[in-house]
Amino acid sequence: MSVLTAEAPPRGTQRYQLDSEVGRLNPAERAARGKTARAEVPRDSHAMFDPPPDRPDPIGLLEEQGKSRVPELVPVRYGRMMVSPFTFFRGAALPTASDLATTPVSGLAVQACGDAHLSNFGLFGSAERRLVFDVNDFDETLPGPWEWDVKRLAASLEVAARGNGFAGKQRREIVAAAVARYRQAMRGFAGMTNLQVWYSHMDMEQMRAQFDAQLRPQQRKMVDKGLSKARTRDSMEELAKLCHAVDGQPRIIADPPLLVPIEDLIPDQTDRAALEAQFTGLISKYRRTLETDRSFLLEQFRFADMALKVVGVGSVGTRVWIVLMVGRDDNDPLLMQVKQAQPSVLESYLSPSVYENAGERVVVGQRLMQATGDILLGWLHAVG
Repeated sequence: MSVLTAEAPPRGTQRYQLDSEVGRLNPAERAARGKTARAEVPRDSHAMFDPPPDRPDPIGLLEEQGKSRVPELVPVRYGRMMVSPFTFFRGAALPTASDLATTPVSGLAVQACGDAHLSNFGLFGSAERRLVFDVNDFDETLPGPWEWDVKRLAASLEVAARGNGFAGKQRREIVAAAVARYRQAMRGFAGMTNLQVWYSHMDMEQMRAQFDAQLRPQQRKMVDKGLSKARTRDSMEELAKLCHAVDGQPRIIADPPLLVPIEDLIPDQTDRAALEAQFTGLISKYRRTLETDRSFLLEQFRFADMALKVVGVGSVGTRVWIVLMVGRDDNDPLLMQVKQAQPSVLESYLSPSVYENAGERVVVGQRLMQATGDILLGWLHAVG
């Protein structure tokens, strides 16, 4: 669930003309459109990045972005970005978008992630309890050029490999293999029906079988360890790490400034019952954005506690809450994340979102992009 409170950053002057109607074309028309795009924007035109003389200062962009964030958390964000070149790159979605806005595009639009770096991919359990590999952060999602996601991902692989001591030749091989696999996947999707593309996903068992022969014994052990850990991660494990009992009631453990329970943020005279009633009203608004069956499921849980939490790198400074709900008893927990949604960093260089609520923008984009989405994904608008 997402909350909108921030204003958009100043908009740039460049706007791309993007073709979003390709999906309505038949295969022959799509092929012709692709050949036209390649002729207009040759592949070798993407090979160079030549920053213009008036290139905005990346640090200045980050400082401007920080003005819309919780002031006391902005230093935490900068501290996390300063750990390594890769952590800086993780938090620098806005400077990356600024640079990409000066590069050639073919004009073919996709639902762009906007922040498709290496660490924004991962394993998670689907509603059917199978492990899938997918993108897992959509704060910046917006219709945009397909090239931007591919280039940010490729750049993140180079930066990460350099930070881990890989030689130049190895880094080139890694990046080339990644973009080649993207090209091969797109060729495969081009031969599928619309429904086949819609239902395609990266199941981990399928992925393991496909690449097992290429792994060395030590790599197989690492993969097995990661899969085992992902399978055992659930609400009860998170409950044990984040919560304890206070007067017989489950409460979130304080770990400031990274985790601050609501009771540490409100005046002493505030009535907790009134606060819980207010939040229950917000939950009711949020439930209206869910499918009926999922709204019914959520209605069976009651509010127990909430806390302000610092997550990620680029997101630090936005308001992110974890909310503890309980069902039939305290052994039936539901931990939810409520994340403030701001305008996408891409909106400074593309058309603004058609959604007035940035939370709805994120939810719609995530539902379009993820093969298996969160069943309780929704949005609301809250003030204060």
